Amino acid sequence: MAAVLTGVALATLDTAIANTALPTIAADLGVDPGASVWIVNAYQLAVVATLLPIAALGEIVGQQRIYVAGLVLFTGASLVCALAWTLPTLVAARVLQGVGASALMAVNVALIRFIYPAHQLGRGVGLNAFVVGVGFAVGPTVASLILVAAPWPWLFAVNVPIGLGALALAWTALPDTGRSGHGFDAPGALLTAATFALLVLGLGEAAHEGPLWRILSEIAGALACGTLLLRRQAGHPAPMLAVDLLRRPLFALSAATSVCSFAAQGLAFVSLPFLFQHTLGRSQVETGFLMTPWPVVVALMAPLAGRLSDRYPPGLLGGIGLAGLAVGMGLLAALPANPGVADIAWRMAVCGAGFGFFQAPNLRAIMTSAPPARSGGASGIVATARLLGQTVGAALVAACFALADAHGPALALGLGGAFAGVASAVSFLRLAIRPEPARGPAERSV
Repeated sequence: MAAVLTGVALATLDTAIANTALPTIAADLGVDPGASVWIVNAYQLAVVATLLPIAALGEIVGQQRIYVAGLVLFTGASLVCALAWTLPTLVAARVLQGVGASALMAVNVALIRFIYPAHQLGRGVGLNAFVVGVGFAVGPTVASLILVAAPWPWLFAVNVPIGLGALALAWTALPDTGRSGHGFDAPGALLTAATFALLVLGLGEAAHEGPLWRILSEIAGALACGTLLLRRQAGHPAPMLAVDLLRRPLFALSAATSVCSFAAQGLAFVSLPFLFQHTLGRSQVETGFLMTPWPVVVALMAPLAGRLSDRYPPGLLGGIGLAGLAVGMGLLAALPANPGVADIAWRMAVCGAGFGFFQAPNLRAIMTSAPPARSGGASGIVATARLLGQTVGAALVAACFALADAHGPALALGLGGAFAGVASAVSFLRLAIRPEPARGPAERSV
């Protein structure tokens, strides 16, 4: 678990750190701030394009091998990022770093399933959610502290010793998850990458109010590639886009719950800085502190929810948590004209408690509703649902701003509350479904 969680922490922290440091990097490299956004975009596109193909490869060669390879690539790419001398060099290194992070995120939950016995799986995914929450909470602070003491290349250089330590642990400690008997579908992998890369690009263009023709062409390209992918992999024993798992009602409802909940989170995290700074007149530093209660409470709540999910139905726990998230977002949308810090903080804490109470039980439901042999595909869906939901949420914020102008943040928060309410209802629907047997010898191992 130390090996798995260290890799997850690296991938999570790196996203938050790079976002915070963009202005500093752009100024040092002498490039336009708009062009520097590709330092973040290249990483995200690499992750979303390769998640499902790498998850499928993990089932073929073993998840532990993919995780070790991901650590090697992420650590090596971090060193190249630290030594980069131009924007193109840094962007290319960030693509490689994104592929390494994708390998870590694609199989980490699958590995946890093989590390913990079935009756304690909730504890494992609760720890995973705790580390992710802490990473998002402290990422901007870590970036600021590093930039105070050292130039920006150290933002990436600090990954190297940590990555090497995680690699030393992973090399000897990770369990052998076995191999499947089918081959790797390279054309299917290219279609999968094109489908999700074009979809995220299209949604990103919509979020930034890009040209309509470009948005429509990218979405149309994603639909065309997705259709070809489904036709190509029809009847495949382990398709990259896990339609075989989505035919299981419990798995499908859990994945839908995840997409809706992360869309709600995306609506909140993109719109709240505008609400705090533009509407309420808070500074950038104050905004950072006001955003902190949400991820901190998520991190505190996740281990408790994970342990409870080993005893109570995830559908019940997730439904309760997402109902709390819906209430919290509604309270944020209805903030008074001149709220104090405490007025904002307790509403953010309600949102964090609700989201944290949902996350670990939902992860457990997704993994236990898939057969052990398809743990890699299930783990890939976990990460893809999160990224897809966050991207949809960010795109909807732009639509809210276009429709409501100054009231856009409040509209986005209200819409996020509606998404959380829908996710809560979908979560409760899982109580009516009897889980399909998914246990096997590998899942019973410790």
